[in-house]
Amino acid sequence: MSDTQTRRPSSLMLAASALGLSLTAPLAMANEAAERLTERLDPLESYQATFEQQILDGSGERLQDARGEMWLSRPGMLRWEVEAPYMQTVVSDGDDVYLYDPDLEQVTVQAMDDRVSHTPALLLSGRVSDLTKSFDVEYEEDSGDDVFTLVPTTPDTLFEQLQMVFDGEMLSELWMTDSTGQRTAITFSNAELNGDIDDERFEFDIPDGTDVIREDQR
Repeated sequence: MSDTQTRRPSSLMLAASALGLSLTAPLAMANEAAERLTERLDPLESYQATFEQQILDGSGERLQDARGEMWLSRPGMLRWEVEAPYMQTVVSDGDDVYLYDPDLEQVTVQAMDDRVSHTPALLLSGRVSDLTKSFDVEYEEDSGDDVFTLVPTTPDTLFEQLQMVFDGEMLSELWMTDSTGQRTAITFSNAELNGDIDDERFEFDIPDGTDVIREDQR
């Protein structure tokens, strides 16, 4: 990942703080940012890509790397497969989310409640109107990329800030920052927008002999 990408979160926070100098501009700019994000996400019906994921501590030190493939289809369907260093699969069929760890022979099943659906990858497969209601949205252009910063309006979320980076119409990066300052950086490649994805991709059959943990809160 480039130095520019590594520095992006801090530069965006500085830009956001600068908006506080004006009493009238922030609301207008926030509305414009939400509209821009809606224009980016509305045409997205399906998306598939390979990804590389890094977890960084508050000082930027790399803690963990992973890579894999992902597929999503609106509304609410996602498959996220981590291939290395350890295999793991997350599947959402629109009603439930399955987190499968083959090494542990364990799958956790959760209902698609608000907290689960507000994880970064599932946000992309949700309704745009729900997204813009649940987050304050800011926008800036950075080195030709369109960068959207989303801050949750409620405390019951898994992150304090999420950044979506678009290269043209294509989503190229996701950045997530949690309350400890730890950041997750996901970069996408070989992406395909609105291609055909078989619905079976979003079905999960629990393997025989797998321990099942159900966390259904509906």
